Amino acid sequence: MDEYAGRVGKLRDALRRANIDVALISDPDSVAYFGGFWNYLGVEFGRPTLMVISQDHEPVLITPLMESEMCGLMTWVKDIRPWGDGIDDEWRKPLREVLQASKAKRVGIERAKMPPLVSGALPVEAGSLTDVGQIIFDLRTIKSGSEIAVMRQAGQVAVAMVEAAKEVIREGVPEYEIALAVIAGGTRKAASFLDEHEDRFVSPTIYNLQILQSGRDVCLVHRRSSVRTLKRGDPVYLCFCGIANFKNYKLGFDREFFVGSVTDEQARVYEAAVAAQQAALAQIKPGVRCEDVNAAAEEVYRDAGFAPGYRTGRSIGYSFLETPELKRGEQRTLEAGMTFAVDGGITIEGEFGGRVGDSIVVTADGFEYLTDYPRKLTVV
Repeated sequence: MDEYAGRVGKLRDALRRANIDVALISDPDSVAYFGGFWNYLGVEFGRPTLMVISQDHEPVLITPLMESEMCGLMTWVKDIRPWGDGIDDEWRKPLREVLQASKAKRVGIERAKMPPLVSGALPVEAGSLTDVGQIIFDLRTIKSGSEIAVMRQAGQVAVAMVEAAKEVIREGVPEYEIALAVIAGGTRKAASFLDEHEDRFVSPTIYNLQILQSGRDVCLVHRRSSVRTLKRGDPVYLCFCGIANFKNYKLGFDREFFVGSVTDEQARVYEAAVAAQQAALAQIKPGVRCEDVNAAAEEVYRDAGFAPGYRTGRSIGYSFLETPELKRGEQRTLEAGMTFAVDGGITIEGEFGGRVGDSIVVTADGFEYLTDYPRKLTVV
């Protein structure tokens, strides 16, 4: 639990520099990052878990009564305030008590992440609120050695998913069978990293809907797996960005295969997408601006006669999207310890889409793959 306490210590230092008395943490990813506690039925079921971190008091977790026993076993935080559905103003009462005890004049909130249920009932005046969302993201941007070690395991889980998918991609196979193979392969790999006692609250089970398109539907980015059966000549695109998760770390990863054959034009598009990704990766090292990484990919698209369709990359970690991003206008420079999903992608509407994506960590002199899997054109 020392790592969690260290993260809270860094946030306290940042609050002092910004003259903010208290941070009210409401985003489940941030609660997990600072508190070491997560649940699966939270604010979307009307039951928020909140964490209050002040400059001078011990942190407090406010959580539903039904979660409080598990919370006490998971978190390093000692002060846990349970609340019950429909009883004594629910979570609002302990939140008022904690904020009143802190005598806070300036309260920091994650403005973009705070659920309306919470923001609409804050027991403080709007003028005393300030946004700490970017402060928190900045603290999370540079990953520690232990974090990178977990993200390497997450990368191995992602690779196990795509290997399991490749084994079942064949003519006549329905898309959902590929998704089932992905879940099984990733789950078994994740389980191999977990200890029955030390990791009792970490589920190895891969979840969320598999992003998968085949045939002409590869143009429909982010369509989920269906009952469509594969045919000879079909491209099959798999995006693991919503499911390549392990111990709360969320990676990006994309691969594409071709069933039985591939046309010359499909090969040209796919290889241009890979070339764009590789051009971006070749720029990655400390001191390089994020927008310049994106520009390297865009140059490859233009030279091949295509237009870019989306950003080249995004920061990854406890959330699906962190900062900074690899896109136009992002002038922040890269630093060792940053982690990104880096993509190459071309979509020709109604015809074809070629895409590839990997997660990487920035090193002192370049980068290393977290998802180490071949990118060559593959016909199965």
